[in-house]
Amino acid sequence: MLQFFQKEKTQIMKIAILGAGNMGVAFSRSFLKYELVKPQDLQLIIRNEKKVSKIKKEFPEVNISYFAEANIEEADVVIISVKPQDFQFVAENLPFKLQENQMVLSIMAGVKIEKIQKLLHHKNVVRAMPNSPTLIGMGITGYTAAEGISFNQILQIERLLNSSGRAVYLEDENLLDSVTALSGSGPAYFYYIVDAMIKAGIKMGIDENLSKLFVKQTMIGAYHLINNSDKNLDELIKEVASKGGTTEAALKVFNENSLKEILENGILSAENRAKELNG
Repeated sequence: MLQFFQKEKTQIMKIAILGAGNMGVAFSRSFLKYELVKPQDLQLIIRNEKKVSKIKKEFPEVNISYFAEANIEEADVVIISVKPQDFQFVAENLPFKLQENQMVLSIMAGVKIEKIQKLLHHKNVVRAMPNSPTLIGMGITGYTAAEGISFNQILQIERLLNSSGRAVYLEDENLLDSVTALSGSGPAYFYYIVDAMIKAGIKMGIDENLSKLFVKQTMIGAYHLINNSDKNLDELIKEVASKGGTTEAALKVFNENSLKEILENGILSAENRAKELNG
């Protein structure tokens, strides 16, 4: 497992990011924060003109260019951060030609390395799947690389990915679809459960803001217990669920309604959708 990013003297790279959505912007912040790129060596390539003023306000020294005018000849790494459904159109209409020595880092869900190589006519491709906590530097990213990518090139990409949280290298590319379903989509499952708990609190007569406070702090505390306890999850559950008590009553309803199976089936459905996105 790769370690948390630690600031150190590293080679300053030139980076172009194709797509300035949430992930493209999140990575831009991390790269600049940890001085992996100088502002003048970072290029954000946008397709939506409405975003220009907002992006320029946050990144006044960064090069911002429209898709049709983009020139990435000097970039060491080109990050593809567009919606997977848009990738074929983008690839077929690129206004520039990738240089042989450039690295392509894709953070598109479901689009396999072979397809990226074919549509871009480029062999140096790394595929990664981050998740939304990347926005605050607490993300986790699974990634894998095409055959022929050197160890030094992988370390270069690893350094970039670690700047937004943690990165884990996967030898089997097929596992990235599973990672997409598990951690890429995972925050939404967590929010879904938190929302249900907050609404249950409101139904029981607790003020909405107070319900949010109780649930959020419960989640934070439970997370730290998982991380710091030597006990497994079953043991932690049993510690709370005393026989004949309130927790046992709740767990009984969950089990009777197959809540675990429902969650598992939902995650497996997300994995299938990730596979479909490759087309």
